[in-house]
Amino acid sequence: MNGLHGATLKTARATVAFSTAIALFLLILAAPCARAVDESDLLPVDQAFALNAKVIDRNTIAFDWTIAKGYYLYRERMGAMPVDAAFKADPVHLPEGIHKHDPFFGNVQIYHDHVTATLTGIAANTVGAANFIVKYQGCADAGVCYPPQKRTLHLILPAQGATAPGAGNTVANPPAITSPLAALTGHNTAKLAGVDTLPLPSEQAFGFEAIVDTPNSLLLRFTPAKGYYLYRDKTSFAIDGSEATVQPGRPQWPPAQQRHDEHFGDVAVYTDLVEVPLPLLRQGAGAQRITLNVVMQGCQIDGICYPPMRRSVALDLPAADSTTAIAPSTPINDSASRISLLAALLLAIVGGLILNLMPCVLPVLSLKALSLVQSGETRSKARKHALWYSAGVMVSFAALGGIAIGLRQAGLALGWGFQLQQPLVIATLAYLMLAVGLALSGVYQFGAGVAGVGQKLTEHSGPAGDFFTGVLAVVVASPCTAPFMGPALAYAFAASTAMAIAVFLALGLGLALPFLLIGFVPALASRLPKPGAWMETLKQVLAFPMYLTAAWMVSILAAQRGSDAVLYVLTGAVALALGVWLWERGRYSTRQHTVRAVAVLALLVAALPLVAIERLPTLAARAPEQGNVAYSAAKLAELRSKGEIVFVDITADWCITCKANERAVLSRPAFVDAMRKAGAVYMVGDYTDVDQPITDFLSEHQAVGIPLYVMYPRGGGEGEVLPNILTQSIVDDALLRASK
Repeated sequence: MNGLHGATLKTARATVAFSTAIALFLLILAAPCARAVDESDLLPVDQAFALNAKVIDRNTIAFDWTIAKGYYLYRERMGAMPVDAAFKADPVHLPEGIHKHDPFFGNVQIYHDHVTATLTGIAANTVGAANFIVKYQGCADAGVCYPPQKRTLHLILPAQGATAPGAGNTVANPPAITSPLAALTGHNTAKLAGVDTLPLPSEQAFGFEAIVDTPNSLLLRFTPAKGYYLYRDKTSFAIDGSEATVQPGRPQWPPAQQRHDEHFGDVAVYTDLVEVPLPLLRQGAGAQRITLNVVMQGCQIDGICYPPMRRSVALDLPAADSTTAIAPSTPINDSASRISLLAALLLAIVGGLILNLMPCVLPVLSLKALSLVQSGETRSKARKHALWYSAGVMVSFAALGGIAIGLRQAGLALGWGFQLQQPLVIATLAYLMLAVGLALSGVYQFGAGVAGVGQKLTEHSGPAGDFFTGVLAVVVASPCTAPFMGPALAYAFAASTAMAIAVFLALGLGLALPFLLIGFVPALASRLPKPGAWMETLKQVLAFPMYLTAAWMVSILAAQRGSDAVLYVLTGAVALALGVWLWERGRYSTRQHTVRAVAVLALLVAALPLVAIERLPTLAARAPEQGNVAYSAAKLAELRSKGEIVFVDITADWCITCKANERAVLSRPAFVDAMRKAGAVYMVGDYTDVDQPITDFLSEHQAVGIPLYVMYPRGGGEGEVLPNILTQSIVDDALLRASK
């Protein structure tokens, strides 16, 4: 029995640690590339995507692209059609491509190496030749995209019933190239508004300067080179976390040019020098040195688009007098910038305390309550249980906060609950919940184990068991966002690392507070029921919430990777259950070593589905429900340019708060009726899986988790971020303000 507890507990810890490490490693690999690209290394477009045509017969044309290594074409951006009305063509046929989430166009299909598009139709008997327009667009793996290409091909058609001359042979139709730039972009130089050089290095194409204007404001200067433009809404500002007493306010952009962009739709851009005042929000008046970080993106007119570019400028702020220490501008994130460290800590404690009431946390807290009842014979034991449980909670919160902050500083806009976007983590948590449930049901027991680690997890648990229960509470709490947590987390992600960790520790203190009070306040401890036979029944009853939690995890996995993932994880769950059952049977068998060897084999088999799940492809984006519009930056920009009221809802299957709001408000007839009367568009972004455009949207609003609700007013203007916990009256009031 003792060996079982130690081995099982160590296996559980190792599994969670390993799966989390793998998930984080994959996240880092998936981070957007922000390195500089040497544009001089790019191939001319007709070398990157060599187009040829094959006349198969009079009514069938094949268009072939040979794609250079390190380049790809978009399936959705390809097409072919006849110019001549005498050739009646069907829609062009393209093979299935490789599914990819693209930073420019969202979920797309792409081609590498080679692809053939087939155009069939009927050519009139009198036609001996025909012209065809071919369109396509592609990118380099290095992170830059070519503009859309269009070629007109003149092809000789064979006579009716005759074989095409050289049927199946290539008939090449290269475009005329008149300059090096035309070779790169596929456009004639005369069309490029005077731009007649190869793309510039990003530092020359987009100049940037920043100076201190006043103690509470900076003056930023962007200088696009001639023939280049900068996106206004793809530009963001931040100040290094080490200077948390200064935060950027809302930039005061001058009027921009409106442009229909091939990548992002209708956008606001700047083609000439632009100066942007940037107010600063200061919490102290003393002189200090700050580092301003700017992320921006732009393109060459009718040329390549650059990946996001980062610039950093060190600036010395002079002292500000007491009347102007806080800049009078509206901050990027009101809740994060208007609160002090003390307020953030208090909000975090209250938010952590409310987490105890969340349905995702209650099963684990019931376990802890049971252990406290069992140890209630002495105050000393109750205090030890409470302290070790609190240590597990707070260490886990600190670790989770440290990982999230580190990944955000590495360029990933991650926040609360980010780990639940990883199928490997979800599947591992499903296993863990099942294992705990089986233990509570009596299938096997966590006994004292190797190196004398603790006693039972749920009966008279020692330090290791209490600590582990605290870790488990934090793991299952991560899908939940309680009231007051939003402002505290927003402050944490904008603050220095030390202050951020302090906020996360305060969240942990709030979560652990009920058990600390029970352990240290005798009057509360005395109110707990006395130990008795009823505890065994309660322990077995508590297994069922664990099974439900495991089932919920499987449902999330289904949304992320489909039915195959469900089959894999259920198969692994059966192997896991078999393994722990055999291990327990081995305690009483005369062939203990043989039985436990089979048990270990079953547990190893249970790990194989985790590998298979991680290799499953991402599912295509789900179609929105009737009456909803799927989130995309381009669609949002289009609706806002039309002056529509838009309510954006960023949700996920693993977000408990999101689901609660959907059931209480967003799926109710009152909400539908209010949206209809206001003429508002309901736009939903599904963040169940990793989605870079939604990550960018969250980053734009300085959101540290979901749900995120933003109401955009009629006629344009900044969106209003609504509270995480919705009521119908909150929505009605926001719609009223948006309608004015």
